[in-house]
Amino acid sequence: MTTPDLAPRELRTLVAVAREGGFSAAAGSLGTTQSAVSHAVRGIERKLGVVLFERGRYGARPTVAGERAVSHARRVLRMLETLTAETQGAGAGPGGRDTVSGPLRIAAFRSAALYLLPPALERLAVRHPGVEPTVRVVREVGPGAAGEVAEGRADIGIATIGTSAPVPPELVGDVLLSEPYALVHPAGHRDPRSLPLVDWTENCSSYTRTWWDAQDWIPSATVRAEDDGAVLSMVSSGLGMAIMPALSLTSAPLTTEITDLGPERPTRSVGYVTTPELAPTVAVRALIRELRALHPRRG
Repeated sequence: MTTPDLAPRELRTLVAVAREGGFSAAAGSLGTTQSAVSHAVRGIERKLGVVLFERGRYGARPTVAGERAVSHARRVLRMLETLTAETQGAGAGPGGRDTVSGPLRIAAFRSAALYLLPPALERLAVRHPGVEPTVRVVREVGPGAAGEVAEGRADIGIATIGTSAPVPPELVGDVLLSEPYALVHPAGHRDPRSLPLVDWTENCSSYTRTWWDAQDWIPSATVRAEDDGAVLSMVSSGLGMAIMPALSLTSAPLTTEITDLGPERPTRSVGYVTTPELAPTVAVRALIRELRALHPRRG
């Protein structure tokens, strides 16, 4: 079978249509006409032999095949950018060290973005001042940060990794740290386990569920919040207790108290994920190195 020859401008057209949700808006972002975008998409569909977008009065939406094509298009375009950046930076640093300039797109769940990434990015800026990191905070529900990487929207993701959320087969990654869960409750409360449970969707998955179900003192959540920050605010106001991982408790209010759950406490593994093609690149390797330096694995 002959492999279709798609030019970078065709890949950019696919990405723009998916991002903007229609041919007209895509044309505006690309600086061309709607008819040119429509013609280009039809040409790409003929080359691939599949329909990539469902057309309708409200715009264009990728089909299943279209979603896959757009994901690959993003990743190919990113590698073309990396080709230029790394070629220009080869041996250009002090002592002939490779350096790099340009964007580094990071996806991370909220507490990782707040507490795990900043010191690593500070160290990265010293060693590679030309790198321009952007951090996209995503909910660690469903595809989460790993999904952003797989879809080509991020170069590296900081994600929860475990039996319920393994590294997707098309990505590579590893665990950076294991964080314990603890009980957080209003400071000075005489019987915190009697309080209502405050929870949020991202908090518990199957890697804590077995432990969770075995604790007869934990009630069903009667108060739910949008994220861990809102949970802490509610607990601080005396509305209940919560069981939370260590990163979420990094800046717990002084009006709260943290109680260890004992040796059988559950833990959550946090790690990085990236694509096989981006894993050996200078910027991604450098960020992983800084993360590991701050959180060395013990064993």
